[in-house]
Amino acid sequence: MSPLIIPVLALLIPIVAIIGGIVVKPWFALQQRRMDIEATKVAEKAAQYATQTERLEERVRVLERIVTDRGVDLAQEIDALRDARHDGRSTAPSRLPIN
Repeated sequence: MSPLIIPVLALLIPIVAIIGGIVVKPWFALQQRRMDIEATKVAEKAAQYATQTERLEERVRVLERIVTDRGVDLAQEIDALRDARHDGRSTAPSRLPIN
């Protein structure tokens, strides 16, 4: 082995470390920035989904209220139609000839 190899390695190791620090440190910073941007996008998307879900839940509540409130009236209308049919009265609309 050459006696020059030890001093060359002794100088080469700090040089590689310095160059690695110059290259790797900005690369890590770039990766961190990308992750921050992605996290912001995900948070915005989650907020949009939450808003959309809230709107849909409100619509479902309105529909449930319509169905349950209308259910009593509908039952009364069905009973009235049954009573009218049993009395002999027809509540069906008259049919027009198709010509």
